[in-house]
Amino acid sequence: MTGLRFFVLAGCGLALAIAPARAQKSDAGSKLNVLKGPAKARLESVAQIDVPAGYIFIDGKGTRALLKSKGEPTSGQEVGLMVATNENWSVFFEFSNIGYVKDDEKDKLDADKLLESIKRGTAEANKERQRAGNPPLEIVGWEVPPKYDDTTHNLEWAVRATSEGRPLLNYNTRLLGRKGVMEVVLVVDPEKVPETLPVFRKLLTGYAFTTGQTYAEYRPGDKVAKVGLAALVLGGAAVGAAKLGLFAPLVLFLKKAWKLVVVAIAAVAASLKKLLGRLFSRKGESGMGH
Repeated sequence: MTGLRFFVLAGCGLALAIAPARAQKSDAGSKLNVLKGPAKARLESVAQIDVPAGYIFIDGKGTRALLKSKGEPTSGQEVGLMVATNENWSVFFEFSNIGYVKDDEKDKLDADKLLESIKRGTAEANKERQRAGNPPLEIVGWEVPPKYDDTTHNLEWAVRATSEGRPLLNYNTRLLGRKGVMEVVLVVDPEKVPETLPVFRKLLTGYAFTTGQTYAEYRPGDKVAKVGLAALVLGGAAVGAAKLGLFAPLVLFLKKAWKLVVVAIAAVAASLKKLLGRLFSRKGESGMGH
C-alpha cells in the first residue's frame, strides 16, 4: 500500500459515480466477474472468505476495473469487494504486504492522542482539499475508539466527521497476518452502523488467511513491518515508509488520493448494489453460472 488509501465516498459527485445499468454496456461493469453467495471467495493468494447467501463478491481485478471505470485511483492491491444485495452496505478488501506488524502496542493505544493527531492532520489536509476545490472535513470524534483483539489479531476503529453539514463515517478493520495486513473498510450509511456492525462482524468470522499466511505462523527472519498498531490507525504503511513520525506522514497520506475514508449517504452502497444486482441478473438470464 503506497498509502493506506481512503475512498472519499462523501457525496453524489463521487459515490463511486455508479451510473444506471444501461450506461455500463461498454465499460468495466459488463466485464465484472461476479460471484453470488453462498460460495467461498479467494482474496488473491492471501486469504479466503465465505460469501453468504444474499451477498455478491467481485475479485480484485474486477474491483480495480470498476474503480478505474469511474475515474477513481487504485493501488493495485485491491483483492475484493463484497456487497450485501438486500442491504445498502458493502465491504472493500485490500492487502498491504508490509510485513509482520508487531502488536506490542496493544495496551498502549491512547485514543485521545490518536484523535488529536488525526484532527491536526485533517486540518492540514483540508488546505489541500480547499485548493482542489473540495469542501473541508471536520473530525467529530470516535464512533469506535481503536480496539485490538489479541486473540484474532484484528484492529478496528471508526471516526465520525462532517463535511458541509453532512455526517461522515470511517469504519476500519485491519486483519494482521504473517506477511502483511488485510485492510477491510465497511461502506455504510452512518445512521445504519449500529444495526450493520453485528452483521459485518459475523461476516468477518468467515474470513481466514491461507496456510502459511496467518499471524501465528510468523518465523524469525520474516519481514517485520516498520509500523505498529498506532501507525495503522494514523495512516498505515505510508507512515512507516515516510519515517516522519505520527503527524507529518498523516498529512502526507491525506494529501494523496483519498480512498475509503468517509461515506456520507446510503446512496453510495445502494447504487453499487443496484448495479451489481443488475449485472448478476443479466448473467443469470444469459445462462452463465457463477
